[in-house]
Amino acid sequence: MPGPGNVGERVRNLRLTRRLSQAQLAGHDLSDSYISLIESGKRTPTPTVLRMLAERLGCTPEYLAEGVEPEQRAHLEVRERHAYLTLLDGDPATAEAGFDEVLARSDDPDLTSRARWGRARALEELGRTEAAIALFEELREQAERDPGRASWLPPVIALARCYHSVGDLGQSISLGERALSRLQHLGLEVGNEHTEVGRILLLAYVDRSDPERAHTLGRRLLVPVDGEHSDAPASAHYQQASSRALNEGAVGDALYLADQALASRGGDTPLRAQARLNLAAARALLRGVTPFTTAPQPYGMERPPGDPRKAASEALDLLQTASVLEGAEATESTIERSRALVLLGEPERAVSDLEEFLDTGLALAATGTVTSEPGTDLAARARKSVQARLVLARARIAQGDRPAALVVLRSASGQLNGLPPGRPVAHVFRELGELFEAAGDALGAAAAYRQALEAAGLRPARPQAPARDLGRV
Repeated sequence: MPGPGNVGERVRNLRLTRRLSQAQLAGHDLSDSYISLIESGKRTPTPTVLRMLAERLGCTPEYLAEGVEPEQRAHLEVRERHAYLTLLDGDPATAEAGFDEVLARSDDPDLTSRARWGRARALEELGRTEAAIALFEELREQAERDPGRASWLPPVIALARCYHSVGDLGQSISLGERALSRLQHLGLEVGNEHTEVGRILLLAYVDRSDPERAHTLGRRLLVPVDGEHSDAPASAHYQQASSRALNEGAVGDALYLADQALASRGGDTPLRAQARLNLAAARALLRGVTPFTTAPQPYGMERPPGDPRKAASEALDLLQTASVLEGAEATESTIERSRALVLLGEPERAVSDLEEFLDTGLALAATGTVTSEPGTDLAARARKSVQARLVLARARIAQGDRPAALVVLRSASGQLNGLPPGRPVAHVFRELGELFEAAGDALGAAAAYRQALEAAGLRPARPQAPARDLGRV
């Protein structure tokens, strides 16, 4: 545990333990009044004075300054790194416990900041997104207060991702656009940060029913203007961005980007980051086309015209990198690939892939219990299971088998009723309504559209009574 209190309190406690007076501790170099001011917290000793006091008190300067001996601090440094490795290995619960230990025992600002970042990431991985947001917000405020020590970029990108996860699309887009603008200002249009911000914004634009902005950004991210990006390695781009940040006086950004330059020197291709971006771009492409020309779009939310087959072909090309994805992202790639196959006129392949996926048990069972928190893993898994069923129904409709499609849609509707309300669920209900309409079930479509409004926090207006009946009301 750290030593009690502040520097002055530690000096006083050790002095009393050694049975020294203030004059004895001061010796010939200092005055007893100066020692009194240090102990009362009215003066902060210089490094030279700290070394002098530590020698007379029989401790280390580090203990007086921070309350932790060098060996203890080294142990905590190692513990923090081990916790982060555990997080990367896919065990966020154990990682959280490790970060908590470091936070409880360390007074070192840099180590504490790293441990708080790791704990926030562990909470995010555990599905405790609201708690993660609170920590990331603290880290963002800290970086804004002290830009000379910490970079503002990592917590802002993490917050954009977390706000998207809980359905706050406005905040997610606002933060994502600010981060993207900052990266572009620094000339950094490669690397994990640029890829992750682009991915988050693509998903948020799609979920906000803004495919035009999603497509514009997707083209920008995936098909840069000729000559815009050089063939230099990512480390060179990071180094240039770090130099620009340093010239601006943004030392925190400069240090962070320099660290990223060193980390990228290994030459490894960020395959997973690119695959995640490709998945988001494929999703944007597939949401920007109209698969059923006979089904009108409800509530004035018409999609822009597009070429479904071309979009589907491009999406399949993008999804070729999906083999490196895992978990929920692998599930989503299966769903989007099947959606593309339907648009390409290959519903049989889509049916085969989706039925195999649903039969493996990877999707949450329709009778499964989900938590009431929108950002939790169970709710997200259940939503993915419903989305897989909707694409399966879409494939059945494309095959001309409307009875089979209705069976799947009613199963999906029952599963949707157990999910917490919010924008993501409202989008799924809207797609359910479109499919009921395409399958010829007008009552099912009306009910789904009504539930879409309610999930979005709206209520359908009550029908007005005819004018001749108003007097009777």
